[in-house]
Amino acid sequence: MANVNIKFNGKDYLLSCDDGQEESLKKLTSFLDSKYLELKKKLGNIGENKLLLITAIKLIDEHFDLRRRVKDQKDKLDDLSKKFKELKSLAIKYKDFKEVEINDLNREIENIKKSIDEVNIMYENMLDKTTKSLEKIIENAETSSNIQ
Repeated sequence: MANVNIKFNGKDYLLSCDDGQEESLKKLTSFLDSKYLELKKKLGNIGENKLLLITAIKLIDEHFDLRRRVKDQKDKLDDLSKKFKELKSLAIKYKDFKEVEINDLNREIENIKKSIDEVNIMYENMLDKTTKSLEKIIENAETSSNIQ
């Protein structure tokens, strides 16, 4: 344990604290002393005990207000986190849905390509048959004209 000399309300006190906590104790005491002197200036000399009580109540009020604000911020953060998770889940579902839709469209495109290829083959076969028929007609017409 370490001993620390501090000054509060113009008086010196010797306090003990854990080793290494001396500077922290001095800062805390200085903060408390400034709050105490601030209230003493506002309220006048109403008695040290009453002034200490009011100082403690004021500091506890600030503490609870800060705790409430921290809790409010934590609640907001938790709410944002929940909304983010929901949004992430929706984005993943949408992505999965779109992947299925894209795969379906790709299959449909492949089927259309196959149909186009089949129609092209049929068209080429029809052109070949028509060309052969026309060639036979021309050949027959030439043979008939040579015979006459």
